[in-house]
Amino acid sequence: MSALQKQATRGQDSQVLPKVPVPPLKQTLDTYLKCVQHLVKEEQFKKTKTIVEKFGAPGGIGEILQKKLLERKDKKANWVYDYWLEDMYLNNRLALPVNSNPAMVFPKQAFRDHKDALRFAARLICGVLEYKALIDARKLPLDFARGQLAGTPLCMEQYYRLFTSYRYPGLKTDTLKVDLNAASSAPEHVIVACKNQFFLLDVVANNKQLNEAEIFLQLEKIMKMSENAEERLPPFGILTSDGRTEWAQAREALIKDQANRDSLALIESCICVVCLDEPCGTPPSDTNRALMLLHGGGRERNGANRWYDKSMQFVVGTDGVCGVVCEHSPFEGIVMVQCSEFLMKRITGSPSRTVQPSSTRALPPPRRLLWKCNSHVQALLEASGDRLQRLVNNLDMDVFTFETYGKEFIKKQKMSPDAFIQISLQLAFYKCRGRLVSTYESASLRRFQEGRVDNIRSATAEALAFVRSMADERATFTDSEKMKRLKDAVKAQTDYTIAAITGMAIDNHLLGLLKLSKQLNMEKPEMFCDETYLASNHFTLSTSQVPTTVEMFCCYGPVVPNGYGACYNPQPHHIVFSVASFWENTETSSAVFVKALNEGLLEIRDLCNRSAAAATKPPESSPAAGQPRKSGK
Repeated sequence: MSALQKQATRGQDSQVLPKVPVPPLKQTLDTYLKCVQHLVKEEQFKKTKTIVEKFGAPGGIGEILQKKLLERKDKKANWVYDYWLEDMYLNNRLALPVNSNPAMVFPKQAFRDHKDALRFAARLICGVLEYKALIDARKLPLDFARGQLAGTPLCMEQYYRLFTSYRYPGLKTDTLKVDLNAASSAPEHVIVACKNQFFLLDVVANNKQLNEAEIFLQLEKIMKMSENAEERLPPFGILTSDGRTEWAQAREALIKDQANRDSLALIESCICVVCLDEPCGTPPSDTNRALMLLHGGGRERNGANRWYDKSMQFVVGTDGVCGVVCEHSPFEGIVMVQCSEFLMKRITGSPSRTVQPSSTRALPPPRRLLWKCNSHVQALLEASGDRLQRLVNNLDMDVFTFETYGKEFIKKQKMSPDAFIQISLQLAFYKCRGRLVSTYESASLRRFQEGRVDNIRSATAEALAFVRSMADERATFTDSEKMKRLKDAVKAQTDYTIAAITGMAIDNHLLGLLKLSKQLNMEKPEMFCDETYLASNHFTLSTSQVPTTVEMFCCYGPVVPNGYGACYNPQPHHIVFSVASFWENTETSSAVFVKALNEGLLEIRDLCNRSAAAATKPPESSPAAGQPRKSGK
């Protein structure tokens, strides 16, 4: 163990990570022009170049803002954090399901009956309490970087927000509240949703935490209570699935009544939400399970059996559809993965302890949360349900497991698996649309204090050169030319990745300059009104790698109406892709994209294999080696 690792392991709070840097202004502006040049028309680029040069001119507006940004960096632990959080999440008015909240889909569970499902849920809740205890005691093992520049200690702050955060809706902007005293303040409770009703499950009674058998019995009581039709209340969870402004207005109406205020306060302060779902009535394919987690199938299915503002919502369906839905603003996917893997290992690793009623105490029964409803609130519930239904009908999801090869084959080509897959996604998009578009790939900034993410702009000029050579119908390019272009594209992608994870990407920097100009009440700089800048922030392809070591996969929706959300999980010998788009947009089709992705991955493999074979053959035995040939046709 290096001295740095020793020091880092000693105490997560005492380790001082470097601050995220502010890149040099000229470097960012040059990179920006390089990123957009091949994605816009020549005439437009000329105009953009003039605007950018004016912004970056000596003594110009860019230099003034850069100086202010460097002052902000000195004052704050992380100069971009607040700007980024508002821009990425809190100011966004779209509904959380599909548009913002990602889901982690667990393998389908083989429950024989509802008791098996409740046993799973009880074990899951025990696992959450165990994991939360590790977090509260600051006992989680420190994360170290994997992949590029491996071995650096990473910031652990995001873990402390897993069970202590709540996103409050606001009329113009939301508020992310993190209760830092949650570790010390008892009593603790979980909210259980069942048949669109919400129940308070205290996990501590008489200063003693409930054990698995006790939690199981409490869940059985909740299930019974939820079946009582006389006491059934309207489906209030559906309000949280609405646009943020609509939900904020509905919440204002709700809190006029004390009963609603009390119920909201309990939900907003819970550890997590556990959703006991009804069978969803569709075959439990990967795609259908992903849909059930992302939006619950709408109000007719499990769409109202959710509370989307809470950071961690665990779904346990009696039909074995299980997973977790996350409110994304407090933490990134990797933290959700680490927590999910801990829970799945604990659930599958411990033998099924049959519940011993004798070992349980007499516990007060769980409480149903009460809601007061009037005709105005009833109309709001209807409208929210209608809007969720439209979102459900609109999502076009395709979960695809590519089984021909995985990251082992890619590593044998001496290429970064992530860069290779990103280029395959570019090839797939090019096959569908004949051009490349602004692409987002999240890059972790956890090497820095309070680091979140920046963007890797994967639609590089080198990627465009490669995909053009692969899609060329006239067979103008030899294999060796294509191979050179592939290597160039992988190198460009890898270099950008390293720049991004070391704080030298452009998106956060440009956002910081823009936000500062607003704060200083300056007229919005022309660079940020330019159509190229606006187009460069319209991410038609939104991607991220979410690798797991336990069988499960992540999924999310597109971030723009005419876009794709593409999440991938590279395994040694296969790759899981979740591709999402919207049916309402005729330009996109998840099935068409997946077909192009599959073709492209096979064509690149064939290219690599042919090149390797050509390299090992003596030249005279292969007279056609230099001849152009069609790619994988």
